[in-house]
Amino acid sequence: MRLLGFLARRGFQSVFVLLGLSILIFIIARVLPGDRARTALGARAPQWVVDRLREDLHLAQPLVAQYGYWLGDALQGDLGISLVTRRAVTDDIRDFLPASLELVLFSGLITAVGGIGLGILSARHKDTWVDNIIRVFSYMGVVIPSFVAAILLLLLFGLILDWFPSIGRLSEGVPRPPKITGFYTVDSLLAGQFATTWDALKHLVLPAVALALGSLSQEARITRSTMSDNLSKDYIAAGRALGVPERLVTGRFLLKASLIPTVSIFGLDFAATLSNAFLVELIFVWPGISRYGVNAMLRKDLNAISAVILILGITFIIVNILVDLGVGALDPRIRLRGARSD
Repeated sequence: MRLLGFLARRGFQSVFVLLGLSILIFIIARVLPGDRARTALGARAPQWVVDRLREDLHLAQPLVAQYGYWLGDALQGDLGISLVTRRAVTDDIRDFLPASLELVLFSGLITAVGGIGLGILSARHKDTWVDNIIRVFSYMGVVIPSFVAAILLLLLFGLILDWFPSIGRLSEGVPRPPKITGFYTVDSLLAGQFATTWDALKHLVLPAVALALGSLSQEARITRSTMSDNLSKDYIAAGRALGVPERLVTGRFLLKASLIPTVSIFGLDFAATLSNAFLVELIFVWPGISRYGVNAMLRKDLNAISAVILILGITFIIVNILVDLGVGALDPRIRLRGARSD
C-alpha cells in the first residue's frame, strides 16, 4: 500500500511537471523569430499555401488559444506533422525512439557493471598500483567528451582494427527482424534470427561504450570513495570481529550501503544519456530519437522539437521515480521515513 501511495503521489506531481514543461516548450517555440508557416514551406511556396498552413496551425489566434489547441491534440496523441519528414511526429517517434532506448539501455548496462566493478576493485586494493590505474582511467573517462571517445573508438576499433561495424544498426544484407519491441537484439531473438542478434550486438558495442565511458568513470569513482569511507565504519569492524565471512561483510553490508550514492548518480546519468546521445548517434549514423531531434532543431521543425523535449522530460521523471525506489530498497531508513510521513 505504501508503494502504491508513493507511485500515486509521484505520478500526481509529475503531471504538473509535464504541464510546466509543455508550457515552456510551447512559449519558446512561438517566440522564436520568423514565420513558422513560411519556414516550413520554403521561400518559393505560394502565399495562399502559406496562409492555409498558418490557419491550420492557428497562428492568427492568441497565444493562449494556440496552447489550448496544441495541448488538446497532444493529450489525444497528436503531436502534429513533422515539417521535415512530412509524417506524423508520433510515427517518427515510434520509429526512432526504440533505437535510442536500445542504445541507452546497453550503455547503462555497461556503466552499471563496469563502474561498480571497477569501484569495488579499486576500493579492495586501495593505494596500490591497481587502484592507481583505475583512478587514472576514471579521471580520463570523466574529462573526455563522449563524442571524442566515439571518434577515437570509431577510428581504432572500427576502421584500423576492423573489429566492430562503424555505422548503423545492422550490416548490409543482414535481414531485419520483425518489429515487436523495436529493439533489434530482442526482436531477432524472439524471431530466432540469431545471426541478426549477433550483428546487432556488434553494432551496439562502439556507440554504447562511447556513451558509457563518462558515466562509468563517474560511478567507479563514487563507488570507490563510498566503499573506502564505509570500510572504516564500526559496523564493518564489528562484523569482522564477530567472525562474519568476508564475502558476506563485503556483499551484504559494505556494498549495499556504498551503492546508495552510486544508484542516485547512475539514475541521473542514465536519463541524461538519452539527451546527450545526439553527437554519438550522428557519428555512428544511428537512427535514434536524439539524431532526429538534432535534425529537427537544425531545420526549425518545432513540432518534432517539442515532442523530443517532452520525451526527454518523461524519461527524467520515470528514471527519478525508479531511483527513489532503488535507494529505498537499499536503505531501510528511507522507507521508514516515508512510512512515517504517510
